[in-house]
Amino acid sequence: MSKYNFFAIISAVILLCGCAKEFNAVYKSDDYVYRYEYAKQLYAEGKFSKASIFFGDMVTLFKGTDNAEECLFLYGMSCYNSGDYESASEIFKKYYSSYSKGKYAEIANYFVGQSLYQTIPEPRLDQTPTVQAMKAYQDFIDLFPYSQYKNDAQTKLYQLQDKLVEKEFLNAKLYYNLGTYFGNCTSGGNNYEACIVTSQNALKEYPYTTLREEFATLIMKSKYALAVHSVKAKQADRFQDAEDECYGFLNEYPDSKERATAEKYITKCKRYTATGEVDNN
Repeated sequence: MSKYNFFAIISAVILLCGCAKEFNAVYKSDDYVYRYEYAKQLYAEGKFSKASIFFGDMVTLFKGTDNAEECLFLYGMSCYNSGDYESASEIFKKYYSSYSKGKYAEIANYFVGQSLYQTIPEPRLDQTPTVQAMKAYQDFIDLFPYSQYKNDAQTKLYQLQDKLVEKEFLNAKLYYNLGTYFGNCTSGGNNYEACIVTSQNALKEYPYTTLREEFATLIMKSKYALAVHSVKAKQADRFQDAEDECYGFLNEYPDSKERATAEKYITKCKRYTATGEVDNN
């Protein structure tokens, strides 16, 4: 280690110790105004974790005073900027419920959604946080329809909706891939039926989804597979249903990459109608 690096490290340690000493001294001070100004200085310097400690401690102390509103808001922003999004969302909710007409009411309400947005999981996991974030953004748009943050909130809302649709698509695809697994198709094809129902419900709830064609493809393939694996008494109706679904698919998506699949299924459905035999090739 060079002499320069050694002294640089020593200087950094001394500086950190000095900062820690100052922090503790201010934190223990009975001068609340001084402590509050120190917290705001920390916030301005981007030391959000440290600032949140002060603001959180002083929210109760300042209750009913002129600083109470600002302190609560800065507490929420400090938590948000330090990555404590769960705490931030609760603090912003508390702020808006306490100061619905306050100076920071609009931005605090907006940051409820922003905080929840940061906690959303990947599509395969439970999407409760996604639903909560969507509700927060929608509430914000309803309350502040002319806000400068409206467009961003609307964009995030659509993004979150796409995430929920993707979750439903993964569920539907899983059902289709399970197929006859565990013998579920011996009496009608439970997995294929589940795929159909899941896909149809998703299309009803999210009619403008970008995954519309993918859902339609799963429905078409599942209806054909359901017919193939059905008991004899149900096959005629299900092959007819599958054929109708294929025609509907071709009408809606004439240029689909699955066009050949739809045409192949139609041929096989017609063959069953004519001969009563299932073509498994």
